[in-house]
Amino acid sequence: MAELFSADWMNALKDEWNGNPDVKDKLAEIGFNSVIACGFKGDDKPTGVFVVKNGECISAGDYNDETVDWDMRANRKDWMKWVTKGIGFMGSDMIGMGKAYASGALKFQTGDYGAMAKNPKMAGPFVKSFSLMKSLDTDK
Repeated sequence: MAELFSADWMNALKDEWNGNPDVKDKLAEIGFNSVIACGFKGDDKPTGVFVVKNGECISAGDYNDETVDWDMRANRKDWMKWVTKGIGFMGSDMIGMGKAYASGALKFQTGDYGAMAKNPKMAGPFVKSFSLMKSLDTDK
């Protein structure tokens, strides 16, 4: 088991990401490049980071002051709920993501959620990436 957003956990997510054509290949189709960070509300900095080039996650690990394009934050309880049950556990993942964002449970410190949500070629894989977290062996 690995601690949420630890280097080991982020690398396991990298493997899931790269092994899922609905995420990696779909993002490659649109030339998606991004540095994505995750962490907890109230923390000064995110905890984990992964770098995506042309849809493929090329590196992942601990956040080390990288300049990020996306910085997603939530409290530990919400992250653990999504890791265990998925973000759309009460319905579709897209609706779940929208509810998490609208309620403030999921905050984007950096990144334009609205623009992403309006682009189906980006939104679908983005939401799907959250479901990848369910397959990771995460410390409770």
